[in-house]
Amino acid sequence: MMAEAIEPISTSLAVGIAAAVTGFLARYPNVLYFFQECCRPEWISYNKTGAGLALGTKLYNYLVETCNEHWIGFNATGLEEDLQSKLFGQHVASRVLLKAVTGFMSSQEPKKPLVLSLHGWTGTGKNFVSQLIAKNIYQRGMTSSFVHLFTATAHFPHEAKLETYKMDKMHPGLIDSIKPYLDYYDQLDGVSYRKAIFIFLSNAGGENIVQVALDFWKAGKEREEIQLKDLETALSLSVFNNKNSGFWHTSLIDKNLVDFFVPFLPLEYKHVVQCGRAEMISKGLEFNEEAVVQMARDMNYFPRNERIFAMQGCKVIPSRLDFYI
Repeated sequence: MMAEAIEPISTSLAVGIAAAVTGFLARYPNVLYFFQECCRPEWISYNKTGAGLALGTKLYNYLVETCNEHWIGFNATGLEEDLQSKLFGQHVASRVLLKAVTGFMSSQEPKKPLVLSLHGWTGTGKNFVSQLIAKNIYQRGMTSSFVHLFTATAHFPHEAKLETYKMDKMHPGLIDSIKPYLDYYDQLDGVSYRKAIFIFLSNAGGENIVQVALDFWKAGKEREEIQLKDLETALSLSVFNNKNSGFWHTSLIDKNLVDFFVPFLPLEYKHVVQCGRAEMISKGLEFNEEAVVQMARDMNYFPRNERIFAMQGCKVIPSRLDFYI
């Protein structure tokens, strides 16, 4: 995921990458986003002696997605505004992601790919924020040919076929098959991955995040007082020691290849209301505060008596809201 031209990932190599990550994804609970670096030299070559060829190349680059400023350009201001106005209740994640992505995209020669691991319960915004990042780098957002999405349950559903999913001649460890692509290598098979971004999504560690949020609430502290340092160490350890986590005893953690474990906090009633308002606006509907408030009240919260955190977050709002309007 970058804005300058370098050696591309060919079709055959892309297939190889997919094979390499399958072992990991077969055990990883949710999703991997891979924002690919680009692009093919033949797409952007310029022949100074041929004006016609130059014009043809320019037209081609305008019509077909290639690695140039028409298609790719990081909008740091746009990402910051999107995180502030569209991602609700995630002050820790917003701050970490903005700094991590902006810093990485500002580096001309990063030493390794940016590796982010997003953790939290369903409906807290992990998928959504990944889409915001893609939107502010690629004109086509998630539909860009430089963005690849792997979903474990869809792409690699059969646990009995783990060995088939893995790349040939890999060691028994599943997750570590992807390690070479995240490490400090200048090139692998003639291709540099140092300007790529890998985003892993998982529900693993969600219990630890919820417990921290509950402890702050019970202590009478504001939610906004929670910081990354209150969560990151416990989160990485819980994911590393959880046999149901794709990061179980993986060298990716031992070798510090994951740059940030990003916690997504459980959402509260006020955040559900905010999500409902945003959904109505996105659908072009006339705003109905009463409908949004009633929908938010009818959702399930925990702990049962205090009703602090929404059990389903904002994930079900698009379908539920139709019932109330």
